[in-house]
Amino acid sequence: MAKNKPENAKSLESWIWDAACSIRGAKDAPKYKDYILPLIFTKRLCDVFDDELNRIAAEVGSRRSAFALAKADHKLVRFYLPLVPEDPEQPVWSVIRKFADRIGEGVTTQMRAIARENPLLQGIIDRVDFNATTHGQRDLDDDRLSNLIEAISTKRLGLDDVEADIIGKSYEYLIRKFAEGGGQSAGEFYTPPEVGTIMSRVLAPEPGMEIYDPCCGSGGLLIKCEIAMEETAKSERPAPLKLYGQEYIADTWAMANMNLIIHDFEGEIEIGDTFKHPKFRWRGRLRTFDRVVANPMWNQNWFTEADYDNDELDRFPAGAGFPGKSSADWGWVQHMHASLNDKGRAAVVLDTGAASRGSGNAGTNKEKTVRQWFVDHDLIESVLYLPENLFYNTTAPGIVLFLNKAKPEARRGKVFLVNASQVFDKGDPKNFIPPEGIARIADTLIGWKEADKLSQIVDLAELKKNDYNISPSRYIHTSDAETYRPLEEIVADLDAAEAEAREADAALREILRKIGV
Repeated sequence: MAKNKPENAKSLESWIWDAACSIRGAKDAPKYKDYILPLIFTKRLCDVFDDELNRIAAEVGSRRSAFALAKADHKLVRFYLPLVPEDPEQPVWSVIRKFADRIGEGVTTQMRAIARENPLLQGIIDRVDFNATTHGQRDLDDDRLSNLIEAISTKRLGLDDVEADIIGKSYEYLIRKFAEGGGQSAGEFYTPPEVGTIMSRVLAPEPGMEIYDPCCGSGGLLIKCEIAMEETAKSERPAPLKLYGQEYIADTWAMANMNLIIHDFEGEIEIGDTFKHPKFRWRGRLRTFDRVVANPMWNQNWFTEADYDNDELDRFPAGAGFPGKSSADWGWVQHMHASLNDKGRAAVVLDTGAASRGSGNAGTNKEKTVRQWFVDHDLIESVLYLPENLFYNTTAPGIVLFLNKAKPEARRGKVFLVNASQVFDKGDPKNFIPPEGIARIADTLIGWKEADKLSQIVDLAELKKNDYNISPSRYIHTSDAETYRPLEEIVADLDAAEAEAREADAALREILRKIGV
């Protein structure tokens, strides 16, 4: 069979977004991502299965025989699809495309049949009910579902039509478009790609390494690490990374699994609350990895001191421990540190205030105490201050904290700070870091290159003198007029101080109650 020219990324991205918009237009497309993503994923599975059947048919003489062989031995194909057209010469996808009525019921039945035959897909594509109703009204009626299926049917996504990296990039593009319209919820599953690219390039994962994301969202940061490794690997076919992730939200967990499979990357994504019940363990201990990447939800305030005290995995060491109830940012950093092997490195995205909250305040700040522990143990290699309005659930700039458990001798006793607040282009609805900006920031971090109004090497003694404020904006001013801390950091400090005051007041009231005052 003659090979078609693979689709280029741009045309495939246009098609994939147009298909998503076929339901009710671009504005409403994000509402239907839980229907759209599995359908496009299934179209890819169908077309690849067709290609594998054609390969078998070329050896045994007919597609009818190929169907029978694949049914008898699922190992002949990566995913066995129990979708058999009446005419075996017809595409496998035609089984779904030809539903004329009760379409939602038919699609749901076929999705569940595919999952039953493929344990790896269970809970991923069979979790959506395309026939679901709310108060007697179909969530996605058959007319719109039919429009979506027809739009998806206009492109073939087989091995000869689109390369794995192109379909993967296009799938990521679709997830990004959903994030743009997702409001506050977008931050739960998506990190801007330029941030992920910088993180992965700086971490420089090597072939065969084990990479972990404890709150992996749609899996984008893990995928960025694989791409960064392939771009820099010296061999033509390097050993793939071993990707591991855990995600709390079921729909997002399914999204991450689909994302890895459609990129043709193999990984292990667990579901559950990482903070309270991390799934990756080894012989009763927390499993450790070569690299850890994450963008946890910022300033989570639902973990209590008991969650830290009751930990059985030694994630929260004496002298650090509980960072205060108002923000679990440094609790996540502690989990990531505990998940690194002896030579491990990590990159975590945090709220900007995590770099400075408590510094300069009278009294003891629990979050600053944890930050001090990391500085005093010389575990922080770099801190990157990002531009504002990059993230989909906030306009705050955010920072990236880089940890290294085996800092080179020349970098010990120092931290490298980069203030990239001005390295961005205006966008709609969000700002973005252009390719040349990504390269500039990554190269600066990798080489520890000092540059005026951008980067500076700071001794630990100076950080201590500044009360463990590690925010790059404290040390690097991007303009002559900038002599004060950013307002966002000041507000964050005030919020933290108010939260601590409330905690102290509640503790005092409890003591007075117990003594009967």
